Amino acid sequence: MDSEDDIYAGLQALAETTFPKRCRTCGREYASLQAFIAQTEVIRPRQSGLKESEDDDGRPIVELFRNCVCGSTLMENLNNRRDLSEAGLQRRRRFDDMLVRLMMNGHEHDVAHAALMSYLHGDQGVLAALLGPRGGAGG
Repeated sequence: MDSEDDIYAGLQALAETTFPKRCRTCGREYASLQAFIAQTEVIRPRQSGLKESEDDDGRPIVELFRNCVCGSTLMENLNNRRDLSEAGLQRRRRFDDMLVRLMMNGHEHDVAHAALMSYLHGDQGVLAALLGPRGGAGG
């Protein structure tokens, strides 16, 4: 079994490949998808900022457009898990590795998967509850 320190190190590496997102105009940084949505503004009132599009291979993707507080328009690809670039493939390998580690520590696949997804969307509480206190018993 992996130690809790190994799991936390893997989670940190996984999160680093998705966020933080930085505005190239003013340098403001958004630590998570949740922070990105909360700390940016809609581009047009009464519109979600979501746009359906296609990637270079014709696969459907969803993009989220928001305005930074400086006024610059930012975009987040909400289909990062399907990104077939080298960075996207590395992100998927890290996610799969973390999923296996959690399962090897006795967690059910669906529970571990949901906890990792919540973590990537800025909610660390689900994963923290799954792992228990850091440095405590069970790791």
